[in-house]
Amino acid sequence: MRKWEENVKKVVPYTPGEQPQKKGIIKLNTNECPYPPSPLVEKKIKEMAYEDLRLYPEFPEKTQLAAELAAYHQVSEEEIFIGVGSDDVLSMAFLTFFQAGKPILFPDITYSFYDVWADVYGIPFQTKALAEDLTINPEDYLADNGGVIFPNPNAPTGTLLCLEDVEKIVAANQDVVVIVDEAYIDFGGISALPLLKKYENLLVVRTFSKSRAMAGARIGYAVGSAKLISYLNNVKYSVNSYTMNRPSLELGVEAVKDDAYFKEICGRIIATRTRTEERLKSLGFTFPKSYGNFIFAAHHEVKAGYIFEKLKEYDIYVRHWEKERISNYLRITIGTDEEMDALFRALREIIKQI
Repeated sequence: MRKWEENVKKVVPYTPGEQPQKKGIIKLNTNECPYPPSPLVEKKIKEMAYEDLRLYPEFPEKTQLAAELAAYHQVSEEEIFIGVGSDDVLSMAFLTFFQAGKPILFPDITYSFYDVWADVYGIPFQTKALAEDLTINPEDYLADNGGVIFPNPNAPTGTLLCLEDVEKIVAANQDVVVIVDEAYIDFGGISALPLLKKYENLLVVRTFSKSRAMAGARIGYAVGSAKLISYLNNVKYSVNSYTMNRPSLELGVEAVKDDAYFKEICGRIIATRTRTEERLKSLGFTFPKSYGNFIFAAHHEVKAGYIFEKLKEYDIYVRHWEKERISNYLRITIGTDEEMDALFRALREIIKQI
């Protein structure tokens, strides 16, 4: 090691799903929406003036997007925080709220960015093991801690905590901040947003990347008490004052306006998920009930790693982790009906060859 490297922060980075550039592939590994954004977004793109790109964007909390989100969720604009995708929002939340010096708590099988952020920011943490059915046990989060975060529905398992259990965790931890990561809540379950009226320590994080079909625009946001949001803004603008680009802020407004389209594509994905569950069962797969836009499935005879590699030969990409407890699972994003039909044909061929 060179001398200067001794003073470099060294972390193991988050590893995203593969992003192959080959044309014609079926990409079911990154939980992207299989449908385009709202037609209102397309219309707005055509109306945009490129010369406006020479101007700095407004601070996100002062924009029309903040106003639209506030109206949509029936909160004040002071209760909305906007960032560059929910990853940016969550990263800022880690930096802002998890400073007690005590370990924060999150599941052992969950979004794998959590331990990365904890490592980057020097935050101690403890993971709580999911139950055998891959669900979160609320009782595990009632101990002394420096903060709590969990996705609901959980990723990559797709399992859901009912609102009563979410409240149990929030109510028991009112001396710290509890973050509920709702990246997938639009595909099933009840949001924790109603709890914001009762708990000042709760932060609910959302994204436009999944149910609003705008992963490429990088829009995420949090809803919480005005006090929580003010602390987030203070940290955010101490790092980078101009975080959101002008086009994303404008396009996000149109996506929020088109609630009918939003509900339509969520409904289509849920219907395809139900159909996919039936087909996977017929092929010998088992999985917990999913409330996300993906299914976390294991085959009773064929190893997940083998299926994962063989699917690539059919130009189909799903997600696989060589990690304890989940190495025999595949996370399969819900695509269009045509994409899922192609997946089923490939799986039948792969399983038949064994």
